[in-house]
Amino acid sequence: MKSIVSTEWLAEHLHNEDIVVADVRWVHLNSDAAHRSYLSGHIPGAVFVDVDAVLSEIGDPLRGRHPLPDPQAMVERLAALGIGKSRRVIATEEESGKVAARLWWLLKWIGVDDVAVLDGGLAKWRAESRAIETTESHKSPAPPYDVRLHDSLMLDAATVARHVAHGGKLFDARAPERFRGDVEGLDKRAGHIDGAGNIPLARLYIGDPPQLRTVEELRELFSESGVGAGDAVAAYCGSGVTACQLLWAMEYAGLQQLYLYPGSWSEWIELHPEAGRTIT
Repeated sequence: MKSIVSTEWLAEHLHNEDIVVADVRWVHLNSDAAHRSYLSGHIPGAVFVDVDAVLSEIGDPLRGRHPLPDPQAMVERLAALGIGKSRRVIATEEESGKVAARLWWLLKWIGVDDVAVLDGGLAKWRAESRAIETTESHKSPAPPYDVRLHDSLMLDAATVARHVAHGGKLFDARAPERFRGDVEGLDKRAGHIDGAGNIPLARLYIGDPPQLRTVEELRELFSESGVGAGDAVAAYCGSGVTACQLLWAMEYAGLQQLYLYPGSWSEWIELHPEAGRTIT
């Protein structure tokens, strides 16, 4: 399955029994607000997937703000929502370019390839005057996925440091002002990991509502950022959620050696208290 689908494709296949739309819209550390947003309007049949409660295991600050979930617990929670074996998953959110690829990456991590992200998200769906639902959607439970972890898709703090020291490419997906350390509203220190470059998520998109750039445009963007076709590239953000969107775009553009640093900046500053600068 391709890692990206259009609203036109989804509209044509929406009522297929094997399709499940996962709405993973996110309000930082406010699952209730995210769920209220979902109930205000979503793609018909889409189930709400809580980024904080299902796609993360929050609680240990030494692992960052959004540590990876326990994989077995995650597949069981997803199965209860109807996301499991024999289902094709389409991840979406309010807009493109934020968190939908978190689910895409996590499923790849446990060995599932039948997952894609909806280009343009709900914003494009609305702009095309397609049907909207405002009640909770439910799918029949699905058999849980078998967990076959692909830990080769990620780096931990120690391997990130070695990756950079040996000339590997590392990119921060946050906005430029957070990368530079001019502002920081979420973490106690501002700045970025030494040796990292910056590819803000906003640069991946074009149009209104935003859609992912073409493969050719993405390749040009990544080339301008210093990424060669055979380079090994690691990505991070504030807590490992939005960086997945950068990796999704890179894979779509044909890059192959891609790694997530799940702990990201929020873990890095716990392990390296000298990094960046203190927010006062």
